[in-house]
Amino acid sequence: MFHLEQTRRVARITIDRGAARNAIPIGAWRELTASLVRIAEREARVLILQSGMEGAFSAGADIGDLAPLADDVEARGRFRREMGEAIEMLAALPVATIALIEGGCFGAAVAVAMACDMRIVGPAARFAITPAKLGIGYPPTDVARLKALVGPGQAARLLFSAATIDAGEALAIGLVDVRDDNPAARVAALGATIAANAPSSVAILKRSLAGDPQAPDAFEASFGSADFAEGVAAFRARRAPEFGA
Repeated sequence: MFHLEQTRRVARITIDRGAARNAIPIGAWRELTASLVRIAEREARVLILQSGMEGAFSAGADIGDLAPLADDVEARGRFRREMGEAIEMLAALPVATIALIEGGCFGAAVAVAMACDMRIVGPAARFAITPAKLGIGYPPTDVARLKALVGPGQAARLLFSAATIDAGEALAIGLVDVRDDNPAARVAALGATIAANAPSSVAILKRSLAGDPQAPDAFEASFGSADFAEGVAAFRARRAPEFGA
């Protein structure tokens, strides 16, 4: 259900399970991880995560798949590990990641969106984090991302109430970064802009944003990189830089 395609330096993963409003079965988390591994092996500089259907980004985890976890302790652990591995790999991907969200984004899908560097949404986007309606928790790493984005009070409100918020409110509290009437065009333009920049710079800057303790060393080393040499040469020649992979 996660379909990967790449045009030049921009990769796209399309969530495509429209019959179930893009609900994510337990087994599909491994599929997402495999797609992310392929992106890391390619020369992509940007990843856009999007829906293949109108009116919904994703309904989150497939509830029908979760019901058997009540009696299967081993399956619970496997689900937690596989979902966590996919989301953490997305967060750690050394390229810029953008979630393009139009329509509903619920439950585990919010965790996926939060693992992206940026979230750009259309006016019909809606969000809800709903474990409190199911009698379960939410992965602590995802709670931490939510808290970092919106603050502890707003995070508590969203988690405890399981309330649905619209695109305007999501923007106001910091859950998303841009609301646009034509989010697909906005994302395409931003992706092209980022893809033209130095991929090594983006990777280093992501490490700094993530608080990587080795980021200062990477910053220092960047002055000896081929991308830096090209950037300076292009600046002096007053031309667009042509950065390597």
